[in-house]
Amino acid sequence: MTKVIGLTGGIGSGKTTVANEFSSFGIPVYISDLEAKKLMQSDSLLNQIKEEFGSSVFDKGILLRDKLSEIVFNDDKRLAKLNSIVHPAVKEHFKKWLLEKQDNPFVIYESAILFESGSYKECDFVINVQSPLEVRIKRVIERDKTTREKVLERIKNQWNDDEKSSKSDFVVNNTSMEAIKLEIVKILNFLGIKQMNS
Repeated sequence: MTKVIGLTGGIGSGKTTVANEFSSFGIPVYISDLEAKKLMQSDSLLNQIKEEFGSSVFDKGILLRDKLSEIVFNDDKRLAKLNSIVHPAVKEHFKKWLLEKQDNPFVIYESAILFESGSYKECDFVINVQSPLEVRIKRVIERDKTTREKVLERIKNQWNDDEKSSKSDFVVNNTSMEAIKLEIVKILNFLGIKQMNS
């Protein structure tokens, strides 16, 4: 039976970099945020979002993600409501994806809110990616063209590294690409899948 390795970390920690590195070893990777964005284009989810948040988050039938983000990031109840619409759809989609990967001993399930959503309970192992706070802030400001204040607000809404690491089986300290590679090789060796390097 295919084992699920949960991969998480705070915003700007470098989860995608770590996920890509695992992928280079031939391990299938499911990026939940990416799949959620695709699923949010479906009529079913769009209708639910419109019903809950109104037509103001749409322009000519197209979902205005930035506007929706602004609403939910400042309101825990609205964020919980959005998550209650999106998370079940992602969970169902992942189950179908996993069925197609049954010939693989391991898959990676990457999620920024693995712990917050409770999804970690369905993983066989969990990896938390850590990176210095100032490095994370700088990365997100550059990537999202946002402000320091907004990044800190988003960080505040996530579990901190100590909370995540205490519930994780492995911790990857993202201080450099070389450090990431060494950490991943250690994890692969522990799991007995070092031969999967492609």
